[in-house]
Amino acid sequence: MAKKKKQNRTAVNDYHQACGPVRISMTNDYLFKALMQRNERVLKALVCALLHLKTDEISRIELLNPIVLGEYAEEKDIILDVNVCLNDEKVLDLELQVADEKNWTERSLYYACRNYTGLVKGGNYQDAMPSIHIGLLDFTLFKKHVKFYATYKLLEEKDHYLYTDKLQIGVVDLTRIDLATPEDQEYNIDKWARLFKAKTWEDIKMVAVKDQVIGDAATTIYQLTADERIRQQCEAREDYLRRQRGMQNIMEQQRNQLEQQRKQLEEQRQQLSAMRSDLQEAYKKVQELEEQLQKRK
Repeated sequence: MAKKKKQNRTAVNDYHQACGPVRISMTNDYLFKALMQRNERVLKALVCALLHLKTDEISRIELLNPIVLGEYAEEKDIILDVNVCLNDEKVLDLELQVADEKNWTERSLYYACRNYTGLVKGGNYQDAMPSIHIGLLDFTLFKKHVKFYATYKLLEEKDHYLYTDKLQIGVVDLTRIDLATPEDQEYNIDKWARLFKAKTWEDIKMVAVKDQVIGDAATTIYQLTADERIRQQCEAREDYLRRQRGMQNIMEQQRNQLEQQRKQLEEQRQQLSAMRSDLQEAYKKVQELEEQLQKRK
């Protein structure tokens, strides 16, 4: 009997028992935050992948902005980025974003600079810890500069000489896993992206079977989504983001309509200008004819 209870308990916590569509996908930023907060091994592995580090190069990783998982929070107030300190030497901010709000460059720069300016009052500038911000985006940020994983630093514009390595911004385009380079694949960044984009448990199992840590992440995801309180917060977050996207679509439609009206008004203005020019030319010809008639008299 005890053995049967153990099997049932294992089944509850094991993602291998799951099948079909994933109820809450990893593009849900609340679930992303919950996973990174609940499972330090997974957080460390993802950080190592993104920063091209070996596991033993991170001796200490501290989550600086934990939340109470499952506790209700105002939608507009909740902060779901993952802010960590590595080895007491640098600060890394991870953020997952689904909707393109047309402000990511400014937003990522703000987060990176905010962490960098965390210098203790009276401290030396040299003591400021490097700040890195990495966005996991479910959209393409730069349509003319499409990459799966791009890193941006402060460089001299002509010969690209590095000004400082204390400020860095990275962007992972979850929609372009097909562009993953051999280096991206070496550090398994493409596997993490496939986990985040998985739509079914079968998709997750295909990724997890090739990587033990991602399998550990899948187990934690399964456990988190089985927790009713956390699942409700994930669903509330989905509803909030859905409403946001709906408002953004309406605003985009209105912008397009205004732009169309502006173009129509510009076309009408040009037509009126052309008609005015034609009338002036016709009036000039009439004047010339009247002058000729006057001379004949």
